[in-house]
Amino acid sequence: MVSKPRLSMYWASSCGGCEVSLVNINEKILDVAANFDFYFCPCLLDTKKKDVEALDDGGIAITFFNGAIRTEENEEMAHLLRKKSKLLIAFGSCAYEGCIPGLSNLHTKAAHFKSIYLDSPTVDNPQCIVPKSQTQVPEGMLTLPAFYEHVRTLSQVTDVDYSIPGCPPEPAQVWNVIEAVIQGKPLPPKGGILGAGSSTVCRECSRKKEDKHITRLYRTYEIIPDTEACLLDQGLICMGIATADGCGALCPKVNMPCSGCYGAPEGVLDQGAKMVAALGSILDIGDKKGMSEDELIRRIDMIVDSIPDYSGTFYKYSLADSILGGRRA
Repeated sequence: MVSKPRLSMYWASSCGGCEVSLVNINEKILDVAANFDFYFCPCLLDTKKKDVEALDDGGIAITFFNGAIRTEENEEMAHLLRKKSKLLIAFGSCAYEGCIPGLSNLHTKAAHFKSIYLDSPTVDNPQCIVPKSQTQVPEGMLTLPAFYEHVRTLSQVTDVDYSIPGCPPEPAQVWNVIEAVIQGKPLPPKGGILGAGSSTVCRECSRKKEDKHITRLYRTYEIIPDTEACLLDQGLICMGIATADGCGALCPKVNMPCSGCYGAPEGVLDQGAKMVAALGSILDIGDKKGMSEDELIRRIDMIVDSIPDYSGTFYKYSLADSILGGRRA
């Protein structure tokens, strides 16, 4: 008989930063150990998939599922952990929105394999071998999980109880969820976002904000921004205006623009579209009276061309969960 509820953490298509964020609750990790049986975590524990399969349904109290769904194995584990978990939480931007892995939806599976296994300057592959789901060898059949054509979010493949945004989630928000379960506190209605507010990062940001009339945009290495003025006012693309609050505006506090890892604020369907619309309303191309059409186009192009990567700027974390989905026709 289990004396403590089980806690698990699964690592799908992600970088591993979410595991670090769990450890970053610091000494409170001792409270986790005192109140939970940390049962399943592939990067830390040797618990096998068959051990999870043997549990009764709902036998795990909380599963923090981090990572997007890139492979057949990712999806299989998502369904298994959904079945075995009372609470399945999309933990971090990759599980919640697709994050950096989701940007690969702009390219096909074939293009990925060609770039990685055939065209990379560090690869010596004269036989042009690429991974296959099944390969026959003298010892038997070797299998690999299928590599899907598109990256999906956790909620796009299975039912999710809650999501915790962030790349990675802030330790304080992680602890709030764990503490609520330990103390039996009521959680928000199912499907809610934990750790994010109802406004934007701009509301949390203490920088001085003026009427915005941006005449050009800069990349972060091109200027040393003023430490008190709004970064967007200074021509840096700060996604705070299109990003949910809850992080404490940590990036602007250290003189870096928000890149959007908390996702769209409440009531906004598409984070990238929100940011593009905001930029369109504050870019200043000068007095258009008497300006020729060619000059107007030249000035607009000059500003737009200063953005090197539209998808990576406006949909860095949310492409897979956006209206576009990042899918090529």
